[in-house]
Amino acid sequence: MNYSTLRKSVALSFASMLVAGVVSAQTDSTATTTTTTTTMADTTMSATTTNAKVFGGRGQYRTWSIGINAGATSANLATGGSRNDYQNNKIELGYGISVRDQLGHNFGLQLDVRGGKVSGDNTVDQASYSTRFYQATLSGVVNVATIDFIRRKNSVNFFINAGAGLAMYNPTGTTANGTAFDYKNGAAGNAATNKWVKEYVIPVGAGVKFRLSEAVALNFGYTQNFIDGGNFDGRTTGQNRKDHYSYGYGGLEFTLGSSSKPSLEWVNPVAMMYDELYDAALRQEVEALKGRVTNVENAVNDLKKDSDGDGVSDQFDKCPNTPAGSVVDGSGCVIVFPKADSTAAGVAYSNIQFEFDSSVLRTSSYPALDATSADLRSSGKTVEVQGFASSEGTAAHNMTLSRDRANSVKTYLVNSGVSASKLKVKAFGETKPIADNSTEEGRIANRRVAFQVR
Repeated sequence: MNYSTLRKSVALSFASMLVAGVVSAQTDSTATTTTTTTTMADTTMSATTTNAKVFGGRGQYRTWSIGINAGATSANLATGGSRNDYQNNKIELGYGISVRDQLGHNFGLQLDVRGGKVSGDNTVDQASYSTRFYQATLSGVVNVATIDFIRRKNSVNFFINAGAGLAMYNPTGTTANGTAFDYKNGAAGNAATNKWVKEYVIPVGAGVKFRLSEAVALNFGYTQNFIDGGNFDGRTTGQNRKDHYSYGYGGLEFTLGSSSKPSLEWVNPVAMMYDELYDAALRQEVEALKGRVTNVENAVNDLKKDSDGDGVSDQFDKCPNTPAGSVVDGSGCVIVFPKADSTAAGVAYSNIQFEFDSSVLRTSSYPALDATSADLRSSGKTVEVQGFASSEGTAAHNMTLSRDRANSVKTYLVNSGVSASKLKVKAFGETKPIADNSTEEGRIANRRVAFQVR
């Protein structure tokens, strides 16, 4: 036997098992199926399909099948390999049964139990052998190509397979000097063992399968079987210590399970995706979804609509049609700011006002702050810089805001030359208002920093 061929066979078998592990991790689904008649949009041909989904899981399909086969065996291989111990290899009968679980559209695991006979002889030394064998193997079967003849389901599948298992055999025959041998029953003075020879076997093959109906398929295949031993033909030589045989067969395969479910092996995923795309119920759902999306888009546009351009949408604008350029509050109403008292604009220790939710100093406050700075630098007084806020927002937020306002005033005074040790900051938040917080005018007055001389 050619060891390179054996290594390739083992590698292919191992790869098949890995694929089986990956495919078997799919989540099964218990979706039921019904048979309907679908007319393709771009053809005039009708075909029988089901409502099975491409990604719906194996539960919606029939996956188990059982097969029977028979054919011819030979010690020769179609791919060649190492020479045999006998010159003439005869054609004998082989037979078998198989059970397969289809794990995906193009991969399945198959158990094969086979039996038969392999024989040969030499014309020179008159040696001959005949070996009765049985073997059980587990293989991965991969559908490598399909022909569907423009049908909704595949009609022809081409496959390859590889696996491993155990072979039991009993070589019998005659040696070159005429001595008979029988490994199991004994011959020519050898004691009978009453046991079959057992060795590992690696099958590697290919074939083609024709779908005859929803439940029956016709198979033709060819398998090369590599025996992990040299006595399959009753003779082990120094040049040939590994034996092999081939099996060409034909047979029938029967899909098991409910006839209301399609066979996973024969389903055409491309055709299924086409059916899903043009499914009437699915298209109705899509149209309904489009309608819901349109309603959401209209609602969003209504929320964004701002007829008077004041930055507040119409749905929340309590004062529509405000003049262009007006400064409005969160309700869309114009904010009325108190007029500055020019006689007190530069008076020391007057209240410093702030915008809504802001601790940034107004430029209009600079004269009063400069007057306060001048008095503090000349008198050496110590003052408490008190920050306040109106009642909008949470109490915690307003407490932080009032502290930031007081620190803004302190920073201005320190930058103008006042000693930081003369300035003490205290925050009061929304407590101690000096005006009614229920009106905008009152809230404006409450957004302030005041001074308390110590």
